[in-house]
Amino acid sequence: MAQILLSLHGFHSSPGSLKAKQMSSYLSEFFPDIQFICPQLPSLPEQMWAMVESLFAQHKHDQIAVMGSSLGGYLAAKAAQQYCVNVVLINPAVYPYHLLEAYAGRQVHPYTGDEYQIDQHFMTQLKSLEVPLLSRPEKCWVLLQKEDEVLDYRQAFDKYKQCKISCEEGGNHSFAGFERYLPDIIKFLF
Repeated sequence: MAQILLSLHGFHSSPGSLKAKQMSSYLSEFFPDIQFICPQLPSLPEQMWAMVESLFAQHKHDQIAVMGSSLGGYLAAKAAQQYCVNVVLINPAVYPYHLLEAYAGRQVHPYTGDEYQIDQHFMTQLKSLEVPLLSRPEKCWVLLQKEDEVLDYRQAFDKYKQCKISCEEGGNHSFAGFERYLPDIIKFLF
């Protein structure tokens, strides 16, 4: 049985994000047996979730853990609920269907060039992935920074109050100093 760390990036991000690179390097150096998977997520929520489901199906005999940042954190919470796996949520989006209203209309994904619409259908897809309450909060660790310029950390602090939470002063949306947590994240996930 292999150990898999599935990393889910945020809105309009990519597998080339700093956190993904840091985790990938860390695993290569210290835990080469853990396979790191960080796919380029599609633009539409139902396609994002279909990709997550297909990865879980593909690795159904393996031990999978998930880390997700921002919108990827929203998806990781859904994975925790549906597959009962350990997850780390990094500055997770809690109500992305409200947050992304500001992006309504035609979008071009900056990394894939994919053109799509953020409209009511998009928001409905996003809302359908929401997990109101995690049934196994002990499987979730939430990393928050109070100076996140994109999300209000208090939403995640409130929603995930049953979970392990590390909430820091300062910081930013990409979670400054993420590399400090790498050893503890792997311990928690595996």
